[in-house]
Amino acid sequence: MRRSISISAVVLLVMALSACASGPTFSELADSMTPLSPEKGRIYLYRSGSYGMIVQPNVRLNGNVIGEAVPRGFFFVDVMPGNYEISTQTEVERKLTLTLDKGQIRFVRLNMSIGFLVGHVYPELMEQADAMEEITSCHYIGQPL
Repeated sequence: MRRSISISAVVLLVMALSACASGPTFSELADSMTPLSPEKGRIYLYRSGSYGMIVQPNVRLNGNVIGEAVPRGFFFVDVMPGNYEISTQTEVERKLTLTLDKGQIRFVRLNMSIGFLVGHVYPELMEQADAMEEITSCHYIGQPL
């Protein structure tokens, strides 16, 4: 009985560790990221915590999948100025709307909350100073730079 509990614990630990992001960190990539075009804006999306590691829903921008809410991971999109809706869905859909101007950089934290059957990931617009403290140690999970 104890052996099966130990094996189960190891399997759960491996699953949990594989659920976290593992690419280079924001601070390691900061100087080599593609410069922002003056005609576009940039939205950074990140999940700073590892609570609810198994829950990694798609992240949508105006209905199109742009990434996943991976614990301790970040990615970004460069888009034309305008109004945007960022959404995630597990049991329920959670949405955030924002406006992006030319040359503007916005930060969206993907938070985890308790749900009935599974946790909910919800987007929250963050101030740049606060976001920079959290995103620095997050790992890049986007398209190759």
